[in-house]
Amino acid sequence: MKTVGDESARLPGGRAALFMWAGVVVTLVLVAVGFRVSSFDGLALLMLASATLVLAAVAGGVRLHRPRFARGWWLIFASVGLALAGNVIVATLFPPAVATGGFAINVIYGITYPILCAGVALLPNHGRRGAATIGLTESAIIASGAAVIWWMVFVDPALIDTGLIHSQAYLLVEPFLDLVLLTFGVRLLLLSDSRSVSYWLVAVSCGVRLTADTAYLTVGSGAGFPTEVSIVGWVVGNGLLTVAALHPSMKRTVPLPAGQDSLSRHGATRIYVGTVVATPVLTGLFLLREGLAGTLGSLDVVVPMIATACTSALVVQRMRQLNGVAAQRARDLEQALHNQAELQRELRFRSEHDVLTGLPGRTVLHDRLAAALGSDRPGALLLLDLDGFKDVNDRFGHAVGDDLLVEVSARLRALFDGALVARLHSDEFAALLEGASLTDAWATAERVLVAMRRPLPVPGHELFATVSMGLREFEDGRRAADVARDAYLALHAAKEAGRNQFVLYDEQLRERRLEAARTVERLREALTRDEFLVFYQPLIRLADEHIAGVEALIRWQPPGEAMVLPDRFIGISEDSGLIVPIGAWVLRESCRVVAGWHRRHGTVVSVNVSPRQLREPGFGLMVLDALDSSGLPPEALILEITEGVLVDSGLVTEQAISHLSMLRTHGVRVAVDDFGTGYSSLAYLRDLPIDHVKIDRSFMPAPGMPDPAARVVVKAIVDLAAGLRLGTIAEGVETAEQVELLRELGCERAQGFYFSCPVPEADAARLIGESRERLTSG
Repeated sequence: MKTVGDESARLPGGRAALFMWAGVVVTLVLVAVGFRVSSFDGLALLMLASATLVLAAVAGGVRLHRPRFARGWWLIFASVGLALAGNVIVATLFPPAVATGGFAINVIYGITYPILCAGVALLPNHGRRGAATIGLTESAIIASGAAVIWWMVFVDPALIDTGLIHSQAYLLVEPFLDLVLLTFGVRLLLLSDSRSVSYWLVAVSCGVRLTADTAYLTVGSGAGFPTEVSIVGWVVGNGLLTVAALHPSMKRTVPLPAGQDSLSRHGATRIYVGTVVATPVLTGLFLLREGLAGTLGSLDVVVPMIATACTSALVVQRMRQLNGVAAQRARDLEQALHNQAELQRELRFRSEHDVLTGLPGRTVLHDRLAAALGSDRPGALLLLDLDGFKDVNDRFGHAVGDDLLVEVSARLRALFDGALVARLHSDEFAALLEGASLTDAWATAERVLVAMRRPLPVPGHELFATVSMGLREFEDGRRAADVARDAYLALHAAKEAGRNQFVLYDEQLRERRLEAARTVERLREALTRDEFLVFYQPLIRLADEHIAGVEALIRWQPPGEAMVLPDRFIGISEDSGLIVPIGAWVLRESCRVVAGWHRRHGTVVSVNVSPRQLREPGFGLMVLDALDSSGLPPEALILEITEGVLVDSGLVTEQAISHLSMLRTHGVRVAVDDFGTGYSSLAYLRDLPIDHVKIDRSFMPAPGMPDPAARVVVKAIVDLAAGLRLGTIAEGVETAEQVELLRELGCERAQGFYFSCPVPEADAARLIGESRERLTSG
C-alpha cells in the first residue's frame, strides 16, 4: 500500500522533474547575474525576474502536485506578488530618490512579511484546528537566542559601535522581520522529517533571507559584506522557494504531534537546550568584552537583556506547556486506568456470570463451594436440571427457550432466598445451601420440587418446567470437585428414575456408576474379542404351530464367566452409545445366519432396534448393506422398535420415521414391541410406518387363573390390529390355555417359553428343521 510520504520520498520524474530542474537552472543563471549587477535598474530587473520565477513555480507546483491543503503556498504566492507589485510601482511611479531610499523598501516589505510568515506557518498545518501553534514556542526560543547572537555579532559592530544607529535605524526593520520569519522557518524544520525536502528548502530560504538583509545592513559600516552578498542572497532565497514549490514533497502530509509535544518526537531537544544555555552565556561574554573595551552603552545592555528575558519567558511558557501536556497525559492515563479497571471488572463479571440470566457461573460456584467446605459448617449442594427443555426449544424455538430460562432463574432466586444460585450449563442450575442441615436441605428440595410444577409465564405461552434434582450433603475432608461429582450422580439417578423428583446421594450411587463405567470398558473389549452371541427364539404361527420365524436376542459370554443376560448391559450400552456398533453387529450376524434358513424353510427374523440406533444418519443404509451382504431378502427382516421412538420425540421421531419409511419401500417390515405399555394414544398405528404389533406379556392372563379383563384387552388389541391390517404377535406365552385363548381371539403368531426359550444357532436350526418336517409330514 502506497502512502503520500512514500511517493514524495522518491526522486521526481517526468514533467515534474523537468520543471524543477528548469527552476534550478534559471536560479543559477540569476545568481550569476547577481554578481555583476551594479545599477539600481539592473537590481530591479533581477528582483523582478526572481520574484516572477517564484510566482510561476508556486502556481505551477500547486497545479502539478495538487497538495491537499494549499493555503500556505498561496499565501507565499500573495506575499511575493505584493512585493513584486510594490517594487514595480515604486520604481516606475516615484522619483529615483524615493525609489532607492530605505523607507520605501521597508514599507513594501513591511506589508508583505506578515503574509509570508502566515504562509510559512500554515505549510504543515493541514487544516487541523490549533495546529498553527504547535512547535511555535520552541522555534521562538531558538530564534530569540539567534537574535541575541545576531545583535552582538552584526548589529553592534555595524551600527552601535560606529554611531550609525541614529541615521540608519531603518536598516533594522527587515532583519527584525526576518527574525520573525526565521521563527516559522525553524518551526517548519522541527515539524518535518527527512522526506520533507520541500519544507526544508523553505526553512533554509528563511535563513538565507535573514543573511541577505543582514549583509545589506552591514554595507553602510564600511567593514561589512559586499553588496553582491545581499543581492545573491535575495536571489538564492527566491530560488529555494522556487525549487521547494516544484518538488513533489510539497504535497506531503506530515503527521503533526499531539498538543504541544513536538520536540521529543524529532530529536530537537539538543538544539533547544543548547540555545537556552548558550544565550545567557554569550550575553555575559559580550557585555564583559564591551565593558573591557570601554564601548559599553545602553543599547549594548538593553537589547541583549531584552532578548535574553524574552528567551527566559519563552522557556517558562514552554515549561507551562509541558506541564500542561504532562497534566493532560496524567489525566488521560488516570482515565485510561479507570476505564481499564471498569473493563476488567466487566470482563470478570461476564466471565463469572451467565449473560442471559445474570446468575453466577460454574467458577463462582466452585469457589464458594470450596470456601464453604473449609468453614466446618453444615450445608448441601443441590443440582437441578429442567425436564424436557430440549422439547421446548424444538417446539417453540430457542427464543422462547431463553425466555423460559430467564423465568426459571427468577423463580429459583425467589425460592433460594439468600443462597447462591448458579447456572452451570444450558438448562442446568445449582444452589449452594450454606449452613443448612440435611433436614433443612431435604425440605428445601421438596419445596422447590412442588414450586417448579407450577406453570411459568413466558411471552405468548404458559409453560411447565419441572426439575430433576440431585442433593449432596457436605462432608468433612471432601473437595469441591468431589461434592459436585457426587451431586451429579444423584441428579442422573433422579433423571433415570423418571424425572420430576430428587435423589439424595449415597455411596451406592457411586458404586453403581463405577460399575457401569467398568461395564462400558468391558463391552468395548467384548466387541473386539467377539464375546457376543446371538440366540434365537422361535416365532410360532398359531394356526398350525409351525415356526415361521425367529427373534434374534443378544447374549454376552465373557471367557471363563457365566453368560451375561441383556438386561444387565443393554441399558448401559444405550447410555454410552455402544448400542450402535453392538446393534449393527447383531443385525449383520442375524441376517447372515437366517439367510440360509430362509432359503430352505422360508424363515424370517425379527431384530430389536434401539432408539439410539435410529438417531444415526446412516442407519437405513447400514440395514440395506447388511441385507445385501448376507443375501437375506428385505421381506424376511422385521425391525422391532418401541412406541417411544415414534411418538412425541421431536426431530428424533422425524429421523426414525424417515429411516423406517425408506426401509419399508424396500420390503423391510416394522413391528412395535411391548405395544400398549408406553402411550395411550393409538393414532400412530394408522399414520406411521408399522406392519405388526407385539402384545406385551403383561396383558396375558396369568397361568391357571381366569382373567376376563385380560381377555378383553387382548381381544381389543387383536381387533384393532386386524382393522388396521396389521399383524399381531403375542409375547411371553407360557401355557396351553394362553395359546388356545390367542388362537380363539385371532392372534396370528406367538412366542414364549411354552414353545421354546431363546436357544443358540445350532439348536434353533434343529428346531426349525423339525418344525418343517412335522408340517410336511402332516
